[in-house]
Amino acid sequence: MKVDVNGRTFEEEPRPGQCLRTYLRERGWFGVKKGCDQGDCGACTVHVDSEPVHSCLYPAFRADGHRVTTVEGLAAPDGELHPVQQKFLDAQGFQCGFCTAGFLMTTAALDEDKLADLPRAFKGNLCRCTGYRAIEDAVRGVKNVEAPAPGESVGRSLPAPAGPQVVTGTARYTFDIDVPGLLHMKLLRSPHAHARILAIDTSAALRVPGVQAVFTHHDAPERHFSTARHEHPEEDPDDTRVLDDTVRYVGQRVAAVVADSEAAAEEGCRRIEVTYEELPAVLDPEEAMRPGAPVVHDKDAGTARISRPQDNVVGEAHGEIGDIAAGFAEADVVYEETFRTQRVQHASLETHGAVAWIDEDGRLTVRTSSQTPFLTRRALCTLYDLSEEQVRVMAGRVGGGFGGKQEMLVEDIVALAVLRLRRPVKLEYTRAEQFYGATTRHPFTIRVKAGARRDGTLTALQLRVVANTGAYGNHGPAVMFHSVGESMAVYRAAHKQVDAYSVYTHTVPAGAFRGYGLGQVLFAVESALDELARQLGLDPLEFKARNIIGADEPMLTPGGHEEDLHIASYGLDQCLSIVRRAQAQPGEPAPEGWLLGEGAALAMIATGPPGGHIADAKATLLPDGTFDLAVGTAEFGNGTTTVHQQIAAGELATTVDRITIRQSDTDVVRHDTGAFASTGTVVAGKATLRAARALADQLLDFAAAQLGVERANCRLTEEAVLHPGGRLLLKEVYAASRAVGLALAADGHFGGTPRSVAFNAHWFRVAVDPGSGEIRILRSVHAADAGKVMNPMQCRGQVEGGVAQALGATLLEQVLLDERGAVDTAAFRRYRLPQYADVPRTEVHFMETADAIGPLGAKSMSESPFNPVAPALANALRDATGVRFTEVPLLRDRVWRELERHSGSRRPLGSP
Repeated sequence: MKVDVNGRTFEEEPRPGQCLRTYLRERGWFGVKKGCDQGDCGACTVHVDSEPVHSCLYPAFRADGHRVTTVEGLAAPDGELHPVQQKFLDAQGFQCGFCTAGFLMTTAALDEDKLADLPRAFKGNLCRCTGYRAIEDAVRGVKNVEAPAPGESVGRSLPAPAGPQVVTGTARYTFDIDVPGLLHMKLLRSPHAHARILAIDTSAALRVPGVQAVFTHHDAPERHFSTARHEHPEEDPDDTRVLDDTVRYVGQRVAAVVADSEAAAEEGCRRIEVTYEELPAVLDPEEAMRPGAPVVHDKDAGTARISRPQDNVVGEAHGEIGDIAAGFAEADVVYEETFRTQRVQHASLETHGAVAWIDEDGRLTVRTSSQTPFLTRRALCTLYDLSEEQVRVMAGRVGGGFGGKQEMLVEDIVALAVLRLRRPVKLEYTRAEQFYGATTRHPFTIRVKAGARRDGTLTALQLRVVANTGAYGNHGPAVMFHSVGESMAVYRAAHKQVDAYSVYTHTVPAGAFRGYGLGQVLFAVESALDELARQLGLDPLEFKARNIIGADEPMLTPGGHEEDLHIASYGLDQCLSIVRRAQAQPGEPAPEGWLLGEGAALAMIATGPPGGHIADAKATLLPDGTFDLAVGTAEFGNGTTTVHQQIAAGELATTVDRITIRQSDTDVVRHDTGAFASTGTVVAGKATLRAARALADQLLDFAAAQLGVERANCRLTEEAVLHPGGRLLLKEVYAASRAVGLALAADGHFGGTPRSVAFNAHWFRVAVDPGSGEIRILRSVHAADAGKVMNPMQCRGQVEGGVAQALGATLLEQVLLDERGAVDTAAFRRYRLPQYADVPRTEVHFMETADAIGPLGAKSMSESPFNPVAPALANALRDATGVRFTEVPLLRDRVWRELERHSGSRRPLGSP
């Protein structure tokens, strides 16, 4: 074997059956990524003799005698970027960046004919973050970035600081490190939806050469916990063990094998003999609540924090404002219907995984793909009776999250192995495990009833919500409570009622997912109000505009008003104006024989969770006159690193390139709750603002004292303090401060309260083919009230990515279970993610508002774009066809069947 990789010759023979991807990564070419295991995502794309190949499918031995180029070898030997790399930098054609190397390698091999047909050219590459527009901009040579200016960073489209590393393949994700003596873990998983483990024989597994240990429930702590990560752990039920003697869904981990290689660990799993006693299982949440149903968790309600274990209800909410019966009695028109939403996988291209070791100080050190390193450390300390000083948790660059990594799904079992063996251990999920061993979005069933008077006044709004949380209650109660919050509060109605249930079943657990329940309930509420308006003969958008709350009105839900939640800036009226403007503009006609329709929906979301969300930051002057900024928030394409850098640069009157960021490491700052609930800019950004502002004050105070001048006569500039006599360089300020034993550094803190709300509206014009059920999006418009937009380019990308992910959930994606409750769609080729050809360009408009609570007027805008997309598309489909679709996804065959079912009995297609 002799292969040239990026100009270096390697002669090591590959292992039997080894693919080129692992061969390259084992030799340090970490730009080659693992995303799917089956050649579906393109993250592992490399060139073999200038031809792009998916290296996960390419046998390593076939590279013998060939020249292989990875993304690290794309640039010139002198370091000058390849033109394609420069284009991706100029356009910022990435977010988390995990897919970027694959797109770069594919793009670099395109000729003119292929460049003219990008939908076909990119059939083999997936992106979960961007919505593809920024990638197309990169390919076409569009420059989206602006140049930095001293003290004028906020509000500018500045590039991500890690951009050069992303496009050269040198950005380091979770497993892009070389750990000497590394052991590999594989998990044996349950074949049963519900069973008791009577015996486990591990003797044959331990005889497999290379197997170092096998862990079962006998080795696990007795303590129960929740995999969900929240600042207040009591929000979640304690129903999970590291390894349990009862399994509650197909795919639950039963044992862990640790070996010298993945192959040995896998063989060890195959050799374990488990004796199960199968138990009755329940897969449907409505059935789970009926008397006599199998109990999923027979635990004490108080200690486990489960609402009604005997009824499989993990959490519930009941409340009424006014008199709901009176509200319907005074209505002239009432609409009632049941809506259903499906399981959706997060499908972050970097799967869950962690690598851990004992460092030179004897501390447990965990490197993990997590949105919550600080909360994970806290959980590990509690689980294994360790102090926080004994545990360090850090995240590298995270390859996508979307809420799925607001969980502790791997760190606990890896820590168990490391603490026992005192050797480094790695666990990396396969793509299949990501489907049946991680979490999904909660499937919801929503019964909505709404009433209104003939003048368009909404009189009553009633919801019955059942959320299937699966076998474990991680996030179940919180998602359920949130789902019926802002979805009802955004509308003014004298009478409201909610009955909501989060229910256990013997199925794959659900968890946190972008929108956190709001998207599911808004699909029902926005569809129902659209239908109610049609029955009244009113324009649906006008009907909603009459009934939305105003800037000075309380946000009322049957669960009560959250005292720390405020409308600190109001842009919903502007959002609706954008939609009206789009409606009024002439559009592309539908193809002959197709039906044309338009539809809109709106959404409101709280910035951050109730009860507080903590962020700490520290800004420090460095010896060379530049600055260090330490923040806890993880970067996974959310863009918080860029925004924090911009905020700090603005306060310190410098440029972003003079701000070095250290982040997502429990050794860096005191505490950070985590990068979830749309808090990266608003909460951690406010902590950054306070730290940078305090440091600026320190610099001016110290310089004025040193110079013997009034502070009012001093001013910070890019690299100096200006004063009446000239300027004092910041590196001179540093030297002078150190000479008197003073460190110029400042801390910033924000507790996440009070909170504000953000608003969004989406509008579609669609064409529908009644002969096939195909939906073609002719125009997509999104209006976003994000307050002061910190980085327009980046925020636009967040909106586009949210819309694209929501379109996937609306039109394509569904995690299917078989009759046993096993996941039947455990691969990308069976689970249909949106590809480049599937995602239309969305016109993004930002409203002119400034929030009174957020840093420098900013509000959240990472989750909220997802929420109005499904109802807006369903409303457009209703407008085109006259048929109300009550279930997503709106698959082509489902649409066709429904149109056929209505064809003989309904009003003409397109009628009100």
